[in-house]
Amino acid sequence: MKADLIILGAGPAGMAAARVAAEQGISVLMLDEQPRAGGQIYRDVARAAPLRGTMLGAGYTAGQALVAALDHPGITHLGGARVWDVTPTRVSFVREGRGQVAEGRRLLIATGALERPMPLPGWTLPGVMTAGAAQILMKQSGVVPERAVLVGAGPLLYLVAVQLVRAGMPPMALVETCGLRDAARALGALPRALFGAATLAKGGSLLAELRRAKIMRFRGATDIEVLGDTAAQALRFRQGRHRHRLACDTILLHHGVIPDTRITGALRLPHRWDARQQAFRPVADRWGRVAAGVFVAGDGAGIGGAEAAALRGELAALEIAHDLGALGHDGRDLLSRVPRLKLRLELAPRAFLDRAFPPSRQALAPRDDTLVCRCEEVSAGEIRRAVACGATGPNQAKAFTRAGMGPCQGRYCGPVLTRIIADATGRNEDETGALRNRAPLVPVTLGVLAASARDL
Repeated sequence: MKADLIILGAGPAGMAAARVAAEQGISVLMLDEQPRAGGQIYRDVARAAPLRGTMLGAGYTAGQALVAALDHPGITHLGGARVWDVTPTRVSFVREGRGQVAEGRRLLIATGALERPMPLPGWTLPGVMTAGAAQILMKQSGVVPERAVLVGAGPLLYLVAVQLVRAGMPPMALVETCGLRDAARALGALPRALFGAATLAKGGSLLAELRRAKIMRFRGATDIEVLGDTAAQALRFRQGRHRHRLACDTILLHHGVIPDTRITGALRLPHRWDARQQAFRPVADRWGRVAAGVFVAGDGAGIGGAEAAALRGELAALEIAHDLGALGHDGRDLLSRVPRLKLRLELAPRAFLDRAFPPSRQALAPRDDTLVCRCEEVSAGEIRRAVACGATGPNQAKAFTRAGMGPCQGRYCGPVLTRIIADATGRNEDETGALRNRAPLVPVTLGVLAASARDL
């Protein structure tokens, strides 16, 4: 199958880009792993919003408009498509058990973000999951975690806590790793953040709702441990001089999201460590171009939130339309003025939020007995011993320890490996590098690989 533009991902960036490109007469093929459009933030919104919109909130139901706009004759959306190999002009994927290939003149990578892994003692016990995973359960299935404690940092913790309150299953507590020092550090970025006052107001509204629900909050938590033999039974942590133990059935971890760079990494595109967001991101121009014919948009280009992702998708689509001759230079610039202005306003609070909600120091530098690679059961201590034996980067550590060789292919442990090795060697993250992504990007059968070889 062929199209002018192939978009990988049907989240806010991909959906907005598809709409704008199709309006300019460009044929669009959108490939997404999920069966229905929406991405993580708007997951299954067309079906779930009428059922659970009150619980999930207006920020979620706003995605219905983006999904509805995909009903355009120039857009082909294939859900359930698992992409396993990518070049700038060719994408191999599996759908309904059959390997398929798509060819396009331009490629837009809009795969969004991943939740940052939060390795803590006991984090692999049943009953422990990420806050994003809990959201997936609520959005897709209406399943609400019971007797939950939320742990970590970031606005998503507040949103999930409020959604639990609205669902009639209020969390037992919020255990936050950020504290007063982080809030004081963020004050310098507050004046600029006020240009995005609407975003700050949303956060204030969530906190007010939690106060009305009388949800306990512990700030500045350290030495966090999940307790239990065969499942999570309690959370233990320190707050200043005091030790706390909270009995619970579910523990939801979250300390921010990071760009999903698996595909941009597999394409060997340049990446740069973003010290403020503590993650690698692809090097892109103001339109999202990362290489000839290849663009990236949304949180995969740098964390900015759903609204910013959609605006980045629009801007990338306008430049792609210009590249393909469907839109002149003046028309592109005229149509980009409003989304570019809106994007500046949406991104205005980012520095403030990044400083106020930094990732957990404990999880960035886990103690030696903490597992960092869940798939291969490799501990932080084993990674440090690999460094002592001469491993200077994640790929050497992978060869020494098998960390990153499991089914997730380093999706959960990769960022932690980089941080541990950088700390142990005294080199910065750019020098240390990231795990190298290779095809197949997801598990595929030998039959699919053989069929792909025949097609070459």
